[in-house]
Amino acid sequence: MTAGPPKEDETVLVRREGRVGRLTLNRPRALNALTHAMVSRIDAALTAWERDPSVRTVLIDGAGTRGLCAGGDIRAIYEDARTGGTASPAFWRDEYRLNARIARIPGPYVAFMDGIVMGGGVGVSAHGNVRIVTERSEVAMPETGIGLVPDVGGTYLLSRAPGELGTHLALTGAAVGAADAILCGLADHCVPSGRLPALAAELASTDVPVAVRRHATTPPEGELADDREWIDACYAADSVEEIVGRLFAGGHHAAKQAAETILTKSPTALKATLAALRAARELGTLEEVLDAEYRASCAALRTPDLVEGIRAQVIDKDRMPGWVPGELERVTYEDVARFSAVPPGGDLGLARPEAGS
Repeated sequence: MTAGPPKEDETVLVRREGRVGRLTLNRPRALNALTHAMVSRIDAALTAWERDPSVRTVLIDGAGTRGLCAGGDIRAIYEDARTGGTASPAFWRDEYRLNARIARIPGPYVAFMDGIVMGGGVGVSAHGNVRIVTERSEVAMPETGIGLVPDVGGTYLLSRAPGELGTHLALTGAAVGAADAILCGLADHCVPSGRLPALAAELASTDVPVAVRRHATTPPEGELADDREWIDACYAADSVEEIVGRLFAGGHHAAKQAAETILTKSPTALKATLAALRAARELGTLEEVLDAEYRASCAALRTPDLVEGIRAQVIDKDRMPGWVPGELERVTYEDVARFSAVPPGGDLGLARPEAGS
């Protein structure tokens, strides 16, 4: 008899292991995709552990063998967008507040970013202060492929990557391995996946830096360091059209592949993403960027590309989205400006001092 999906209160396993408060995302059949209930459960656990001086470290990982978390539950977002509901903005409000909270945790917040870590999975891991990748890690912000702008603080993280590496990852949605995740500032250390159970056990009684040093290794060689020259030159352009043109004209096979990949994404989301990244570079705090991302996500919910992108990638899986408009040149200034407009339900307001209290 096949076991069914976990009950709502089992979708995040919360327990104590010595000095560690441990969180395990527990929807392995859905690649641990985040639901609103899971976000609330994580937040409640952090509140309890904040008040418990015996909890010295928080550790988050994912159940199953495929990855930490593939992102938010986009099937739920799809149904909400189709019916004009309000569940997605409510989910994003609590999810983004959780992302900001994770970044403010004073003690060690250890994330095992093993396997697939995408979208919302990046949000519950890469804002921590001890981020562990493995030889199996695939870290990505693939939102432009479903008509969204990178969120959960993704534009904050990617805008602060060296050179234009973050722009490359945001527009293409490309996944990176351990070395490139560390290079881009999305992770800190590489530990072989087979050593994670031993590391977790040691954290229960050992200081985090000591335990991590004992298990960390040099990651397999990445790709982005060797591609910095053409990435920085091409993605420094002021428009997506010019970026694509430079990529095609650069004479590098990898650059041409990047251009071809970009042209499969939502034209509106691409232009809104480039504008968001450039703006995020000028904003001083994660909270300010999350406020801007909330506006962008709520705007995307009211565009045809979000429903169409999720349909093509997740529902029907035909990988043939019909974007509206279908060409970069037809996306107007007004189309992009909508992504920074105040949502109907009001702003997130994280950057206000009282919002984080």
